[in-house]
Amino acid sequence: MTGFGRFEKMINGHDIIVEIKSVNHRYFEFSSRITRGYGFLDEKVKTYLQSKLSRGKVDVFISIETLEDSDVQVLINEPLVSGYVKALRELRDKYNLKDDISVGLVSKYSDIFSIHKAPDDEKVIWDSVKSVMDKALESFIKMRETEGERLKQDILDRAETILSIVNKIEERSPQTVIEYEQKLKQRLIEILSDKNIDEQRILTEAAIFADKVAVSEETVRLRSHFDQLLSMLESDDAIGRKLDFIVQEMNREANTIGSKCVDSQISHMVVDIKAEIEKIREQIQNIE
Repeated sequence: MTGFGRFEKMINGHDIIVEIKSVNHRYFEFSSRITRGYGFLDEKVKTYLQSKLSRGKVDVFISIETLEDSDVQVLINEPLVSGYVKALRELRDKYNLKDDISVGLVSKYSDIFSIHKAPDDEKVIWDSVKSVMDKALESFIKMRETEGERLKQDILDRAETILSIVNKIEERSPQTVIEYEQKLKQRLIEILSDKNIDEQRILTEAAIFADKVAVSEETVRLRSHFDQLLSMLESDDAIGRKLDFIVQEMNREANTIGSKCVDSQISHMVVDIKAEIEKIREQIQNIE
């Protein structure tokens, strides 16, 4: 499912920005961009998000900017400073130069200084990032839920359409047996002319035909699958992969009905059912 969430906050002298976005994907796929020096967060963020999300191609951007100087150390290379001072004194003595060796003069040699960032406490940084990420997740999930409600309504509408077609199939199926019996009787009359027609034989053939084209078991199971579908849509759990299975079973029942029918009207109805099931299948690929 698609979604986007962003949050920014200053914590412990760090300006932290977290952006989370996702697009539709059948499984959970993670990628991240994190400020250099904080690579240790990558696996923590992935594991944390995977505990919250089960589907989607998720991209995360994390920016951490240090705004306080307390974690920066400037170190002096003392051996190098001693070397510079000794060299300056030798110049003074050898060439009888004015003695103006001072802090200002020596500090011009920038290579005597080295700037070091004090190592961050990884647990403190992770706790800070996690608190910001939770806020970003709130808006991210809210956006997903809004999309989910639209998908849910679309699936419910299509389910209602399919069930109405199933009703028509159940009404039409017994009628096909009656029509078969009438056609069989008419054909025998044409063939046998005035000879006696075995009514019992006609009834037997009609019964055999009725058994072959009976779809009551399939329509009952199809309705059961729809009941499960509707129940899952009301659940707060991750149901995407369960819905995949249910839709496969629904399609299987529709195929069985299609293979049994010899009536053109029912055949057309089965095509309509399968078209709607395919649209539902496409939608549930986006549902977590």
